[in-house]
Amino acid sequence: MNKKDKTEFILTTLESLYPEVPIPLDHKDAYTLLIAVLLSAQCTDVRVNTITPLLFAEADNSRDMVKLSVEQIKEIIKPCGLSPAKSKAIFGLSQILNEKYNGKVPQTFEELEALPGVGHKTASVVMSQAFGFPAFPVDTHIHRLAARWGLSSGKNVEQTEKDLKKLIPQDKWNKAHLQIIYFGREYCPARGHDPQKCPICSVVAKKG
Repeated sequence: MNKKDKTEFILTTLESLYPEVPIPLDHKDAYTLLIAVLLSAQCTDVRVNTITPLLFAEADNSRDMVKLSVEQIKEIIKPCGLSPAKSKAIFGLSQILNEKYNGKVPQTFEELEALPGVGHKTASVVMSQAFGFPAFPVDTHIHRLAARWGLSSGKNVEQTEKDLKKLIPQDKWNKAHLQIIYFGREYCPARGHDPQKCPICSVVAKKG
């Protein structure tokens, strides 16, 4: 199977398994999504979803967030890990949103990635899921599966993102990245994976 055939098979399989893909992180707008994605670094979505209601009960917008201290934010988000850095980033980016963007989340990669604690992946999630801009956020799950399926030999997530964007039609990016995440969790885990029982690996891993 060449990469084009693999990609078509993978997309068809993902669509049949996951015709609807809700965003795994609970949020109500671009700001709460931005904060949730920032918190999800090295933390499970399930855990983030147990912490964000506590945080957003105190502050679910940038103006209320800066009324809290960095220390208060840190205490609330501590179970997500990396709380010293994340709390500073949340407070800092909220200040910038208030001062520069009238409390609104900007809608460009450049402006988002200039915010404290916001990298390319976080910006991609917000651009795609909050604003509907074509983007392909690549996390460790997607990076791993793209290599496992022979779609990318990227040594890092940046190269994997470029490879997948070439193979997958742009109008499918926003949905496909979520479908791959769901698939990885259910069928294609990092450990204890049986390729022969996997709906995708059992086909695309074959020679020919």
